[in-house]
Amino acid sequence: MAEKLSEEQVAEFKQAFDRFDKDKDGTINVQDLGTVMQELGLKLSEAELKGIITQLDTDNNGVISFQEFLGAMASELQTSATEEGLKEIFRALDQDNDGYISVDELRQATSQLEEKMSQDELDAMIREADVDQDGRVNYKEFVRILTQN
Repeated sequence: MAEKLSEEQVAEFKQAFDRFDKDKDGTINVQDLGTVMQELGLKLSEAELKGIITQLDTDNNGVISFQEFLGAMASELQTSATEEGLKEIFRALDQDNDGYISVDELRQATSQLEEKMSQDELDAMIREADVDQDGRVNYKEFVRILTQN
């Protein structure tokens, strides 16, 4: 995933990594992370710091390498882009901007498709996504139905 980053993004992440790498050994360890967190005004316990290291430490050597850091940043960028894309789609479907997608809005959106959907098919789509059974789909329900496995 890190291979999808631009040279500029890699350079920016390298600068960020270097700010965390306080002892300049090419890795971020618990002490480095703790120092940066304190500089940011965050007081984390050693267990919390170790937990952060463990989440990013894909080779389980107890420290975060630049490649591990880069992978985590690339993953975060992709997640952010996906979330923004979902918000854009939801906003496009929610034509009256009330925070919900109704059957009528879904019908209008699908009317541009080559193959038209029946009222029963539209109702079934809403029912499947509509967890709270209010007859419309809110953003949380929309994301759940699109991201479930």
